[in-house]
Amino acid sequence: MANGKLTIQPTHTPEERLAFIHFQWEVYRDDPNWVPPLISERVELLDKDRHPFHEHADMQLFMARRDGKPVGTIAGIINHRHNEVHQEQVGFFGFFEVLQDREAAEALLETACNWVREKGMAAIRGPENPSQNEEVGLLVDGWNGPPVIMMTYNPRYYVDFIEGAGFYKAMDLLAYMVDIYKFGPHCEHLPPKLVRVAKKIQERGGFTVRHVDMSNFDAEVLRIKKIYNAAWQKNWGFVSMTDAEIDHLAAALKQMVDPKLIWVAEQGGETIGMLLNLPDLNQPLLKAYPRPGTPEWWTMAKFAWHWRVRGAVTTLRGLVGGILEERRGLGIMAVLMVEAAKAAVPQYRQCELSWILETNTPTRQLCELLGGYVYRTYRIYEKTL
Repeated sequence: MANGKLTIQPTHTPEERLAFIHFQWEVYRDDPNWVPPLISERVELLDKDRHPFHEHADMQLFMARRDGKPVGTIAGIINHRHNEVHQEQVGFFGFFEVLQDREAAEALLETACNWVREKGMAAIRGPENPSQNEEVGLLVDGWNGPPVIMMTYNPRYYVDFIEGAGFYKAMDLLAYMVDIYKFGPHCEHLPPKLVRVAKKIQERGGFTVRHVDMSNFDAEVLRIKKIYNAAWQKNWGFVSMTDAEIDHLAAALKQMVDPKLIWVAEQGGETIGMLLNLPDLNQPLLKAYPRPGTPEWWTMAKFAWHWRVRGAVTTLRGLVGGILEERRGLGIMAVLMVEAAKAAVPQYRQCELSWILETNTPTRQLCELLGGYVYRTYRIYEKTL
């Protein structure tokens, strides 16, 4: 057990929130796989006046100190939209970071439990940073490299600390890796079964597929918003994003997207499906390495150089896909995946398809049909209060 007096205090001021954010660099100082966030983005995410998540949620940050020195952080979260949609009384914890200090870890987790219990919650889940629409899950298997864009990362010992505090598995989220370079320069080696399915579906006709039109970005966002919220509404734990949340995310992604990686399916003038892939900008971000004390303009200059000039992005992330429920079972997603692969192969080498619920058998089968294999597992934990 670590020596010194342990205290847990809520954070309230901008200065305290900044110390909360900066603590991550202490945890990961010797970890070559950790991708530090942009401090400005994390400041915005935790600011109740600036990020739309807070319009339907309550969140309290806590910091653990030992003899005055920061040793850990956590947030207690009440997502009111989640409880309204799922008819639950569940709170969440997120932004859990801690040194190898079991006493501090247990105290932080208990503090979050107490906070959500006092709000009338019957259980707590996490980590969610701060919801499933941002970064979610604890890495429990697959410490084999840096995380891709918008995926989590953590030390191995977090698993022991969280399970030792009485949390059990609620759901596993899987990340599949597809080595798309194996498809050949012209996708001549795409899995034959997938090609046959896609060709058969296209021969039947009835719908068209195209990549996103960046000159009409706002209208495209509306189409993708419709599919995302409708196609995912029955997934475990899913809560549709508000218009403000969608618009906020779209504004952030607009500068990052590669138009040829985002595909939509249309029928009779109606959008019926979509597949959204993103370049893994964690690759140049890791090289730029944001850190406290370094001007962010300098970090962004290095980031742009590694991305645009050095071509550091060789991986993409299959972020989200969906087909309207009444159009499922027709093979539309197979067509979107084949077209996206053809567009990606000349520039990218790998694609992470993530995250996918362990219970989502149809999507898992599609990933495997594409040649994907599970290479990382993330877990959402729960504890009854």
